[in-house]
Amino acid sequence: MLAIAAAIVFGLWLLLDLFDTNLGAPDLFNFSTMASLGLLLLSLYLAGVGSGPRGGSGSGSSGRRFYGRRPGRG
Repeated sequence: MLAIAAAIVFGLWLLLDLFDTNLGAPDLFNFSTMASLGLLLLSLYLAGVGSGPRGGSGSGSSGRRFYGRRPGRG
């Protein structure tokens, strides 16, 4: 989810840069602010923050884990 948010931030910044606009707030939508926000979201994604449930209790998993081949598959 955070990687998608970073992609949206970078895409929005690219469009603002291509159309040469600052939306009336040049200090808010500048290169360093948008790059910092995008890189922050990407680093949080790569660190594993916001990656969804891990299959613990209450997430709907049966608790069985199969490492390697699953039993009963011939």
